[in-house]
Amino acid sequence: MENIIQNIKHDIEAVANEWLESNHLHLDEVFVIGCSTSEVIGKHIGTSGSEAVASSIFSAMKRLKQTKNVHLAFQCCEHLNRSLVVERETMQVYRLEEVSAVPVPTAGGSMASYAYKHMEDPVVVEYIQASAGIDIGETMIGMHMKHVAVPLRFTQRTIGEARVTGAFSRPKLIGGKRANYENTREKNMK
Repeated sequence: MENIIQNIKHDIEAVANEWLESNHLHLDEVFVIGCSTSEVIGKHIGTSGSEAVASSIFSAMKRLKQTKNVHLAFQCCEHLNRSLVVERETMQVYRLEEVSAVPVPTAGGSMASYAYKHMEDPVVVEYIQASAGIDIGETMIGMHMKHVAVPLRFTQRTIGEARVTGAFSRPKLIGGKRANYENTREKNMK
């Protein structure tokens, strides 16, 4: 297992570095993380959660937070209706509503459970509108993304055995063919 964890650390660090180089993360935005640690180790989602895997992913995401000053939101599994673990400060800044749940590996998932135990002042909220995010193992983070979500293709396509997909959001293009979108595109591509 130790060799597997080292490979996972390498993979998640590569993905984190791609995020840092992408210029799609901005100060005080929300970054959502959906992760099946079971999928990362090559098992079916929800069957073999791993705190060791969660620890590696949490460390990389914490570095992302510290470097880009984003707010992290760890998505729970379907048994908690894909609610999210965030810092109390994030809940207050974004005026989110706390729900009465504490994620555990069997209801919430190993990743959300680990985050809850290792964040400074964690709370669980039902809903959030993230500007960017990462989906590890096809956990369906789309419900927590702002409109319009744009896929981000990584060079590093997997973390362990799990497929990884990223997304960032851009403002909606409204106004039809007579509208000018050039300034918006330039701003969002930087």
